[in-house]
Amino acid sequence: MAAAAGVSRSAVSFAFNSPHRISTATRDRILAAAHEIGYVPNTLARMLQAGQTQSLGVLLPQSLAKIMENPYYARFLMGAGQVCDQEGFTLLLTPPLRESMLKAIPYAAVDGFIVCGLEIDQGEVSELERRRVPFVLVDSDPQENVPSIGVDDRGGAREVVRHLLELGHRRLAVLSIDPGPEKAVRGYRGPLGRRLAGIVDALAQAGMTMADVALAEVPATRTDGYRATRALLADTALTAIVALSDILAFGAMDALHELGVDVPGQVSVTGFDDLTESAWLRPRLTTVRQAIATKGRTAADFLISAIRGEDQHPHQLLSTSLIVRDSSGPAPGH
Repeated sequence: MAAAAGVSRSAVSFAFNSPHRISTATRDRILAAAHEIGYVPNTLARMLQAGQTQSLGVLLPQSLAKIMENPYYARFLMGAGQVCDQEGFTLLLTPPLRESMLKAIPYAAVDGFIVCGLEIDQGEVSELERRRVPFVLVDSDPQENVPSIGVDDRGGAREVVRHLLELGHRRLAVLSIDPGPEKAVRGYRGPLGRRLAGIVDALAQAGMTMADVALAEVPATRTDGYRATRALLADTALTAIVALSDILAFGAMDALHELGVDVPGQVSVTGFDDLTESAWLRPRLTTVRQAIATKGRTAADFLISAIRGEDQHPHQLLSTSLIVRDSSGPAPGH
């Protein structure tokens, strides 16, 4: 570019970044030459040199294919995106690299990270702190001096199981999100651990334990919810299915409809999330509502505050509420 305009490289930089430092004639010559050869300044390189990208990274716990299959993330990213639009930031989705969230961190040119679903810290927190990259944890176990956002998973799960027990259900199945291989070492962690703890709380009030319910642990996809439900019904006499995400509940409903099982006459189904489709299903899904878009907005707000050096926020716990619709009813015989 400098050679085409017959000027120094510094003059080219001034023309695009500090035009007051060169004459109008020189700037016009540089811009004319740039137009002629189709030159566009490298905005990213300039931002990186200044130490800012005006981009927030969303560090994801799963591959992009799996993330995009789950409508939960569409709601979450919508909330984060609303704040980015308002504040002039972009969003960069950062999936695991070779199945590692830690390995993906150095490759994202961002000003900070929204870290999603970090149920087990495998060095990500210390790496971000070492790099002095601002970050906010979402749906993780709270850590000291780290901003984080979560929801009352335990209370929500307790309330929905208590609802089924009050309807007379005792033959329950739980469709759980797959905890992964770390479960054998560390047990259930993060939102999943809290939701299962809420189920244990509710069962205890009825004199029951997890040994009294069927448990299936599957990836959080509609297809896996469908397959797991068919397998459960082949082996177990059930009157209610407690799905720990709406997407699994959708799959359960698909399987029950295909098998000719009346919902809720024969089997009640509940979910967790209150995705938009939950109110569209027939019957409409009883579920636990969490403020997904609000969670995304809060995470982006917290992160931008951290990037700007403003006051840091403590852990914020968002409430949940039971939304009773048509997919839950009295146990057969009650």
